[in-house]
Amino acid sequence: MEEMRILSPTAILGYGFPQSSFEEGLRRRPDVIAVDAGSTDPGPYYLGSGVCFTDPRAVRRDLTLILEAALERRIPVIIGSAGGSGGTVHLQRDLGLLREIAAERGWRFRVAVIGAEIAKETVEGHWRAGKVSPLPPAPELTEDDIRDSVRIVAQMGLEPVLAGLATGADVVLAGRCYDPAVFAAKAVQQGFDPGPAVHLGKILECAAIAATPGSGSDCLLGYLYPQAFEVEPLNPARRCTTLSVAAHTLYEKSNPYLLPGPGGTLDLRETRFEQVGESRVRVSGSRFVRSDPYKLKLEGVRRIGYRTVAIAGVRDPVMIREIDAIIAGVRERVADNFKSEPFTYRLDFKVYGKNGVMGGLEPHPAPDGHELGMVIEAVADTQDWANTICGFARSTMLHFGYPGRIATAGNLAFPYSPSDFKAGEVYAFSIYHLMEVDDPCQYFPVEVVAV
Repeated sequence: MEEMRILSPTAILGYGFPQSSFEEGLRRRPDVIAVDAGSTDPGPYYLGSGVCFTDPRAVRRDLTLILEAALERRIPVIIGSAGGSGGTVHLQRDLGLLREIAAERGWRFRVAVIGAEIAKETVEGHWRAGKVSPLPPAPELTEDDIRDSVRIVAQMGLEPVLAGLATGADVVLAGRCYDPAVFAAKAVQQGFDPGPAVHLGKILECAAIAATPGSGSDCLLGYLYPQAFEVEPLNPARRCTTLSVAAHTLYEKSNPYLLPGPGGTLDLRETRFEQVGESRVRVSGSRFVRSDPYKLKLEGVRRIGYRTVAIAGVRDPVMIREIDAIIAGVRERVADNFKSEPFTYRLDFKVYGKNGVMGGLEPHPAPDGHELGMVIEAVADTQDWANTICGFARSTMLHFGYPGRIATAGNLAFPYSPSDFKAGEVYAFSIYHLMEVDDPCQYFPVEVVAV
C-alpha cells in the first residue's frame, strides 16, 4: 500500500465539526476515521468521579455522523480514551451511546472494546518488583499512593489497538490511549513505517488545531506515504503551514526533538517540514525508536476532600492596594476561629487581575487594574466543613476592616445568590508514573460486542 488517508473529524469526540468539512473529507475517500475522545487536561476529577467531561448529547451527534458515513462506506472507526478519561465507567458510557444510536437507526455492527483500567494489586506487584518509576515531576510512588487511589488507568500504545483491529470489528472503542495510537494503528497494521505514522497521529490528534486559524472543532485529513506524510484542513477558511504543523509537533511536549510514548520514542532530529500546496504541508524524516523495556504511563487519582467556592468582585482602589494584607488577615481569622475543631481544611484565594492565572509564577503580581475578581475556595474533609470554611472566609472578607477603608456596607460584590457553590468531591493525581511490562497487550483486554 503506497498511500493511506486518515480522517480526523475533531480534536475530542463531542467537540463537534462542520458537516461541510466532514463531507469534504469523505469525498477524499479516507481509509480510516479516527478520533481521540479524552485527555487529562481537565484534571483528575473526571477519572476519580467516573463522570465524563464530554456531554453525551454532543458525543451522540458526532458519533451518529461518523458512524453513518463509516458503515455506508465500510470505513473502520477507531476511538481512543473513550468517555474522556478512559476508565471502565467512561468506556461503558460511550459503548452505551453506540447502542442507543444503533437502536434508533436500525444499524448493526461489531465493536472491539478495549479496557484500560488496571487493578491496584497489579500496580502494587510491579512497584514491589521495582518496575514503577516517576514520570517527572511526580515523586516516587508509595504504597499509600496506590492503596488510596480510587481508579487507575494505563495508557495503551499501538499494540492493543492493533489487537482490536485484528478482530475485524467495524469500530474499535479503546479506553485510555496514547493519542497518536488511534491514528497510526491501521497504518502500522498495513505495514507503514511507525515513524511517520506516529508523527502523523501526533498532528491529527487535535484535528484542525494544527491549521491556521486553528480550531478544535474542525476536520483535518492526513495522507501517509512510506517515508513521509502530508496534512491539509478540509475547511477553505483554514490553511496548514510549516509553522502551524511544526508548532503542533511541539504541542504539550517538553523536548522539541524526542517525543516519548508507550513502547518507544519519536525522534524528530531529522524531520523536515515543506509547504507543498496553498494549505498542505509535507513532513518527512521522523523515526520511531523502540524502547526496551516497554513502559506504560499510569494515571491514578485519590479523593482529597470536598470543595465549596464563592465568587466576588472588588472595586475599591484602597482594598485593591491592600489585598495581600487583607487575605493574610482573613486566613488568620479563619484559622483562629476553628483551631479547636477536629478537621483539616485548605483555604485558597485566586485573585484575577493580580495573579489569578499564574499564581506564584506571575512576573507582575502588583494589580494595576481598577477591579479584581476573587474566587474563595475551601476544601475540607466533608462537604459541610467545606461549606463552613468558605462561608466564614467569605463573610470575614466582606466586612474586613483595612487602613483607608471608607464604606462599611461591604467590601465584595457578589454576582450570584446564593454566593457559595458546593462543588462536591475533589481529586488529586496520586499516580503519574511509568510501569515496565513484558507484554504491551497484557492489561488491555479486548472484547468484541455485537451492537
